[in-house]
Amino acid sequence: MLGFLRIFAVRRTAASMKATIHFPASLLFAFSQACYLRGKSGDPDIIKIRRTSTPDDVASVLLKERERQEVYGAGREINSTAERDEDDAEDEYYDGDDTGDKDEDDGEVVDDPEEDGGGVEVSVGDQKQQRRVSHGFHLVEGKMKHGMEDYLVAENRKMDGHNLGLYAIFDGHSGREVAEYLQSHLFDNILSEPDFWKNPVTAFKKAYRDTDNDILENVVGARGGSTAVTAILIDQKQLLVANVGDSRAILIQRGNIKQITVDHEPDKEEERDLVESKGGFVIKGPGNVPRVDGQLAMTRAFGDAKLKDHITVEPNVTIEKIDKDTDFIILASDGLWKVMSNEVVAECIRGIEHGKKAAEELITEALMRGSPDDISCVVVMFH
Repeated sequence: MLGFLRIFAVRRTAASMKATIHFPASLLFAFSQACYLRGKSGDPDIIKIRRTSTPDDVASVLLKERERQEVYGAGREINSTAERDEDDAEDEYYDGDDTGDKDEDDGEVVDDPEEDGGGVEVSVGDQKQQRRVSHGFHLVEGKMKHGMEDYLVAENRKMDGHNLGLYAIFDGHSGREVAEYLQSHLFDNILSEPDFWKNPVTAFKKAYRDTDNDILENVVGARGGSTAVTAILIDQKQLLVANVGDSRAILIQRGNIKQITVDHEPDKEEERDLVESKGGFVIKGPGNVPRVDGQLAMTRAFGDAKLKDHITVEPNVTIEKIDKDTDFIILASDGLWKVMSNEVVAECIRGIEHGKKAAEELITEALMRGSPDDISCVVVMFH
């Protein structure tokens, strides 16, 4: 309001002698609303008018100023949006306002290849009912002195008229070759499956299996492997997630936290039974950590040729509905999850509005809690 009061100074003489003219309150308000951005000599709050101006003259000025402001104001709004997009260029796309209705369906984990969870086609109407989605990521090398073995994917892609968000974490072990190969090939293999749109679970599992065969034949020998957690966001309405190993993804919707992957650890009864059914065994190794055949601290992974008879690359696949209450999707390697629970992770990024900053905050917290491993993290935000 103080800025508005300044605009009623008028010039009396060439010597800049000033007086104040009093107008009716309604006219002053209209004048202030129309003219507050207009100024002279760089001052956006002041408009000079002649002392001899009549009310009709002032009204004419007001009308012209209001018309000019309507154009100028629109330009300001466009520019501010462009500046916001540039600031958030860590990677985002904007597809419209959030006008969709909440979908009450829970996600489902589908393990039977014949139970594909339904197709993933999204209607044109659904594609219009969307918000802005952004993502950011961060990763740091640990203190294990084996070099960085974590790789990730965070990108947007258009395919068959759909907007896709592709997010993944690959945590290598006994070398980086497998994780690096997955970063370059796994999503392409998944999306190139003929059944991807109609039978996504079958497509995921076949792509994981075929990619693993390529790795075993062409990438590594007896040693070397990687976890994988891959997420595909389709038109901001459906989320397909598959994983092997102990890299994890969680979904946060209106503050409610849901783990949407399975940690494939040997001390879990189901995973132990899987290993033993293949002729392997689980025993605690260094650090009192349960390991397959005393070697690998997970029951499912890419690579690891010498243990392949006793482990699998069969992923757990989850199909989640994304609605207007969805806040975050977070993917990270076990360097984060070993020292932070799902609840602590969600609380740590509460109130943060940029994905990259959120990922950095999570990794900083994990380091403060003593995590010695490589840590990689992708945060997807719905605005």
